[in-house]
Formats: sequence, C-alpha cells, structure tokens
Amino acid sequence: MPALVRRLVPQGQWQMPVAAGEKTLYLTFDDGPIPDETPFVLEQLAGVGAQGTFFCVGDNVARYPDVARQVLAGGHRLGNHTYHHLNGWKTPPEEYLANVARCQQTLDSLAPPVVAEGRPLLRPPYGRITRPLAHTLAATHQLIMWDVLTYDFDATYAPEQCLRTALRYSRTGAIVVFHDSLKASRNLRYVLPRYLQHFAERGYQFKAL
Repeated sequence: MPALVRRLVPQGQWQMPVAAGEKTLYLTFDDGPIPDETPFVLEQLAGVGAQGTFFCVGDNVARYPDVARQVLAGGHRLGNHTYHHLNGWKTPPEEYLANVARCQQTLDSLAPPVVAEGRPLLRPPYGRITRPLAHTLAATHQLIMWDVLTYDFDATYAPEQCLRTALRYSRTGAIVVFHDSLKASRNLRYVLPRYLQHFAERGYQFKAL
C-alpha cells in the first residue's frame, strides 16, 4: 500500500511490527461469515496450522451465528466491518457510528467473548473512512487497514494473476486482505491454498491480529 494512501488514515494499523528474522504474515478475511466460503477458509487455515482475523459484516453474523462461532472455535479472531458494509465517505457520521456499534453488539453477543483484551478490531469497508470518523472511532476500536490487497473480489482479475499479486507483495509483517464472500469465491478458492502452501514451505507463520 503506497505511503500516500497510508497518510489518509494515520490512526490505522497498516502493517504489524516484527522482530529481525521473523517470518510472520497476518491474513484477514472480509465480508463474511457465510456458510459456503467461510468454512472453506477455515479448512485451508487448519491445514497449515494458521490463524487469521475475520472482519465480519454484522448482518451476516446475525444470519449465520453458528458460522461465526466456527471461526472462534478455530482459534481465530473476529473484527467489526460495520453492520451493513457501509462506505464511510458516503454515510452520515451519526449513521456510520451507529452501524459500527450495532455490529459490535452483534459480535459481543457471541460466546466466547470476541474481545479478550484491548480494543475491538474495526476495518472500514473499502478502507473508506473520513478523518473525523477515524479520530472518533480510534478511541474505542483499533483501526486495521492493510499492506496487501489481493483483489480476489475483482472478477476481471484472473486467478493466476491474483495469486501472482499476492505472492509478489507479501512480506513479513504484512496485513493481507482476502474475502470470504461469494463474489470472491473463484479467486479465493484458487489463490488461498496455493498462497498458504507457498509461504508455509518457506517457514512463515500465519497469526491473528
């Protein structure tokens, strides 16, 4: 992610700090949970002993709470992606904040508790959030952005191209975005197993945020 873009949301976490010689990637999955794609992701992560972070649309959590609980049971972490996947550039601040709060209430209703310690995680859909909103939300949430966007959701991206992009730009400490959504299914199902195998064979760990 270019430095210029990072400066638009200075409160956001764009990359994770790592120790010298450490090989760690932080995989994140946006827009779920849903019955088809989320279990597929969980299966792939389990195959290499990986942990990930799932930024959930609250409406999907309300529809499929058992799928969200599967994520927690696998040792992964859930994060807030607003209740209705709102665009922060186009949504009135009061409406956006209320939508974030509604999503957080839905996440917190799951058992076990989503937040063991510290602030809950929030990723603005599309990465679009105004500076005033980011400033307000940073007081209650940890804003998680990303270092690598795989474009698995883009139907114009061939699966092979998506994989090349993901492999090329991933580096230790990177926060990498995939999507456990039907829109991303074709690319996700091709890319994720190969991505995990590539980095696992090179000694990388995959940790939740």
